[in-house]
Amino acid sequence: MRAETSAGHGSAAVRKVLETELRAARARGAQEPVVVDVGGGSGVWAVPFAAAGCRVTVVEPSLDALATLERRATEDGVADRITVVADDADALGEHVRPGTADLVLAHSLLEVVDDPRRTMASIVEATAPGGAVSVLVANRHAAVLHRALAGRLVEARELLSQPDGVRSSDAETVLRRFDVDGVTALLADVGLSVETVRGDGVVSEIVSPEEAESWESDLAEFETVAAVTSPLRDVATRLHALARTRA
Repeated sequence: MRAETSAGHGSAAVRKVLETELRAARARGAQEPVVVDVGGGSGVWAVPFAAAGCRVTVVEPSLDALATLERRATEDGVADRITVVADDADALGEHVRPGTADLVLAHSLLEVVDDPRRTMASIVEATAPGGAVSVLVANRHAAVLHRALAGRLVEARELLSQPDGVRSSDAETVLRRFDVDGVTALLADVGLSVETVRGDGVVSEIVSPEEAESWESDLAEFETVAAVTSPLRDVATRLHALARTRA
């Protein structure tokens, strides 16, 4: 399975975690794992999952994003494996039967929904017993650090003082950012067992493109170790949590 790597969509390390989860789902007897991508956008995860033999449902309100998804799915010959739902995350329960998804993705979603707990509760309801939930969120501490390193110290200080890690000018694009404790508490609060919280993009997105290219192999190895090493994990651009429902 290949998925595009870009800010908000996660790195090769996230992809590897999800590939492992697919193998686990098949080992549990799901020959065609059922994947639900909530807020799945233009299909950067859905299309590769479908190409890997999964049945995928994408719940996404943006018609423009869904048009891109459908075009990608057609080009890759997997349109018949993807169900497209043009609706908000809050309507998940209207489109996905409870307890049917082997894996649910909530990537770059919890930052923008009105009520993250309600959204996560709906996701848990859709997930099969023993199934997995993959959550990828913007890290509030990274937002502070990146602004400080760029010399935007007033913004950095403001972000640091806000409990949700956002400034008033962020409101049109993001409602909140998370830290490790915050995302872990949210997932536990809806009854999920949090198995791992990794960093995604510890330094790879603050070095120059030229440096990233010349350091590619070493940088990838560093990111693999740093992703699970606190406090480096705690200042990664994004946090990736894998959690599981009770079997």
